[in-house]
Amino acid sequence: MTITPVRHACTRGPLIAVEGITGVGKTYLTRRALDALDDQAPDENAPDAEPLLLDGFSQRAGKRPDLGEALLGALREASAGDPFLRGGTPLAETWLLLAIKRYDLDTVIAELSRGRAVFEGRSVDTTAVCQALLLHPDNPGAALETAKALLDFASSYRPLPDLTILITDDARAAIARTQQRDQRVLIPEQARFMGEACALYERLASTDPARYRVIDRRTVDEHQAAGLIRAWTQSARSGLGCVCEPWQGPGARCIYCDRRADVTPA
Repeated sequence: MTITPVRHACTRGPLIAVEGITGVGKTYLTRRALDALDDQAPDENAPDAEPLLLDGFSQRAGKRPDLGEALLGALREASAGDPFLRGGTPLAETWLLLAIKRYDLDTVIAELSRGRAVFEGRSVDTTAVCQALLLHPDNPGAALETAKALLDFASSYRPLPDLTILITDDARAAIARTQQRDQRVLIPEQARFMGEACALYERLASTDPARYRVIDRRTVDEHQAAGLIRAWTQSARSGLGCVCEPWQGPGARCIYCDRRADVTPA
């Protein structure tokens, strides 16, 4: 069940996800855009605090001894070093990954509530894409439908991002960057999985143009990409409505500003 937030003024900041396969430059481009935002004077609708960047799975190892890290550590151990956290039980792993994303939201509710923009490096979309591919490795159509179903399930216990920025590229270029950065060679099966994930991200984004914005590095350079992220971040601050916990139904209070507002299941 998807919850449509009520569109009256809320004090919260936007929750923005940055998605894409490893090696497309998600962290680099986001930090470049945020550095430029730091140099700009805040407008009347923006808080003084700079946007918060919540690290994705691959950047978090050992950084914070909390529940999210404990769950992620269990997945790493079970996957025996697989870069995509594949331990052989994709459904069980899906629920753990989605639990981590709910935990991540809980840790930033206070920041969002005071109007701060939060960038989530890999949100529920990554879990939907990767786990759908594991469940349907040779059926792109079924993988797309499963990815959409997983997002729908995720939205029943945490709000989806207000804006999802998909950074995409030729999968071979992303693989080359990953191998150079990590100083290791991906085996053919891992490279194939990345290519399939790249294609599924793009197909999934096309099903929800209201939420997704796409940066294709095959046609957009670094300067243009950072500029787009900055512009989308600024525009995402306006028109934000209240958001209630999906399971609470009409009349619940906004999880950010605590106002009571009706919500309509969509």
